Amino acid sequence: MIAPFSWLKEYVDIDVSAKELEEKLFGCGFEVEELKQLGKGVSNVVVGRVDSCEPVEGTHLFICQVDCGAYGSRQIVTGAPNVYAGMLTPAALDGATLPGGITIKAKPLHGIPSEGMLCSGEELGLNEDLFPGAETYGLLDLPKDAVPGEDIKPLTGLDEYIFDISVTANRPDCQSVFGIAREVAAVLNKPLKMPATDYHPSDFTYPGLKVTVEAPDLCPRYLAHGVRNITPGESPRWMKRRLALCGLRSISNVVDITNYVLLEIGQPMHAFDLDQLQNTEIIVRRAAEGETIQTLDEKEFKLTPDNLVICDGNRPVALAGIMGGLNSGITDNSRQLLFEAAKFARDSIRRTSRSLGQSSDSSARFEKGISEYTTELGMARALHLIEELGCGEVTASAFDESAGASREGKRFTARVSKINDILGIQVPTEEMIRILRSLQFDVTLEGEILDVTAPRYREDIEVGEPDLAEEIIREYGYDHVVPTFLAAAAVTGGGKTPDQLRQDKVKRAICAQGYSEVSTLAFYADEDLDTLRLPADAKERQVVRILNPITEKLSIMRPLLAPSLLKIVVENIKRGNAEGRIFELSNIYRPTEAGKLPEERLHLGLASFGPEEDFFAMKGSVEALGEAFGLHFEVERATDVSELHPGIAAWILCEGERIGVFGKLANEVTSSLKLHKDAKSHHNIFLGEIDYRKMMSHAAASFRYQPISVFPPVLRDLALTVKEEVTCGEMISEIRRACKQITDVELFDIYRGEQIGEGQKSMAFKLRFECEDHALQPEEVDKFVKKILGNLKYKLGADIR
Repeated sequence: MIAPFSWLKEYVDIDVSAKELEEKLFGCGFEVEELKQLGKGVSNVVVGRVDSCEPVEGTHLFICQVDCGAYGSRQIVTGAPNVYAGMLTPAALDGATLPGGITIKAKPLHGIPSEGMLCSGEELGLNEDLFPGAETYGLLDLPKDAVPGEDIKPLTGLDEYIFDISVTANRPDCQSVFGIAREVAAVLNKPLKMPATDYHPSDFTYPGLKVTVEAPDLCPRYLAHGVRNITPGESPRWMKRRLALCGLRSISNVVDITNYVLLEIGQPMHAFDLDQLQNTEIIVRRAAEGETIQTLDEKEFKLTPDNLVICDGNRPVALAGIMGGLNSGITDNSRQLLFEAAKFARDSIRRTSRSLGQSSDSSARFEKGISEYTTELGMARALHLIEELGCGEVTASAFDESAGASREGKRFTARVSKINDILGIQVPTEEMIRILRSLQFDVTLEGEILDVTAPRYREDIEVGEPDLAEEIIREYGYDHVVPTFLAAAAVTGGGKTPDQLRQDKVKRAICAQGYSEVSTLAFYADEDLDTLRLPADAKERQVVRILNPITEKLSIMRPLLAPSLLKIVVENIKRGNAEGRIFELSNIYRPTEAGKLPEERLHLGLASFGPEEDFFAMKGSVEALGEAFGLHFEVERATDVSELHPGIAAWILCEGERIGVFGKLANEVTSSLKLHKDAKSHHNIFLGEIDYRKMMSHAAASFRYQPISVFPPVLRDLALTVKEEVTCGEMISEIRRACKQITDVELFDIYRGEQIGEGQKSMAFKLRFECEDHALQPEEVDKFVKKILGNLKYKLGADIR
């Protein structure tokens, strides 16, 4: 947010320097990204009076004797065509500096000694809006009351300071000069001067003019007011200058008013040329499918019902909250206008702006939020300026379409003791009340109960003590906060909790498999879920949405780790890193009941990529993780996971419960990533995700180590023929179920051929039998094997080969 120092002084009697104010703003929660002096780089430039001006024969040059006041008379040679005797103009003396790092030295010009340089407005970094005559070809002609020898900065306004303030997403009320002035008044404990908003409408009413809002959910409040007898012309110098200080050029008085209100009040304004409307009706509605509009910048857009438009009854004449239409904009011939000020839903404007790739100063403010109070104040200010500048007649045609917009600020009660408990210090009650009132809160005290009504423009305030505590401490001063223990805190010996130690063990186990830990943001966008082809009714589509996101690409809290890890994989492949393994142990977020905090669940995400990666490599990593906690994982084919290949994916089971899933990225998802075809490794991308809480619910709280059995294990090999569709996981699960003395099962061969038969395959397993209390005899093992074969025959139709 750009806020010129001189403009802030319009509303507050500021008695500190710009640098001091910067520090005070920072102290109350506003980061000043830059405090810039308009004339930075300009030094040793003073007012000079040209006492004599003699042309140099055969050249375009003039030899001038210039009175520089206390700096004496200097001979300066200039080639400016508009120089004349008696002219007052900027004189850069020897050693002077100009914008761009230019240094002026006294040196001969065409052999004629010159002790400096006479300057134009552009050479000082000025334009016509900042100072009249600055863009004239030649020297800057200063006012006749300028005093020779005076520093040029105060005279031309180059001593102006400009604050560039970073406004956080929760403070949309501060995205204007007046919004910042409210904070300045509070921090300096000074009265706030309101901008003039009075106006005197005539008796004239436009016959048949009508305003209708058909989408009140997207437009909670819409104000419109007719103005006629428009007389286009130049804006006054003070308005031009303030616009220029904020980076805008003056266009005409009426257009400048809309831009001025945007900067001053924070309310985006628009004006429709009534003569260009096809009828006398204004309708705020959703666009029809395929409807088009050409905006003021001559771009044409094809719209959908997700876009909000302003129509004249027959066609769109503005893209709501973003930009007006070319078919209704102000021209030099405009004589009657309908001014518009509205409150639009933030998410609607944000979606439209992103989907169409069209943004503006107006859309940036609507995306953060505009209060209905600001809408009201902005319209009144614009109509006042119409009268003040004498550029139109305010009519009696006024419209206020409101979808139940509140006309009062939020009212609630708060306890002084609770606020102090939150802050951990004792703030005097009188100081609390003073601070809140300086911030425009209406406060009364009964006992220790504060009856509070928030200002209408503070829609960010939630009912209760925490928000009031924040407002109080940022004005009272964070330096008052002293370190202290919480009420239930106790001094401990430190160290990690048992769960933290388990998490460390998980990380060590995964790192041992060649994985590197990554840390990603807890936010991404719906489009990241779209990449995984998640169906519309998938539970992962039920997400926690950010009310006021920094960007649309960080608009939801992640319900899965997979999209975050996939982004890292893709970025690595694009940068030429053809292989790798990464993991993340972080929270995912699931919505709960309305008004309650989301559920946070710790998940372990895995991703591997490269020409050597395959399904069994990740399966081995998962099994190694289980073994680290004494768990045995089984797998079953997963055919219903949208992002994974249905034939190369498996659910992870622990004691029959599904605790996670892993597999190869589906071909359709891989194709949509648009990786370079030369990067062959992008065909081998594997993802996995495990619910940490579910996994740990099966792990023992502690381990009890036992000595290795003194009795030797017995190994047997079994070669079995089964139908082609029977999986290895199913075979291993049934073998384990049939015999509790089995301690390990390993597949070591698969064979297909004519000897086996069509639709059949041979699978060879190595079985390990162990017993803790005696040595297994061959006849015992034969019984175990017989039982296993019977179970496999009954359950899976397997025969011994």
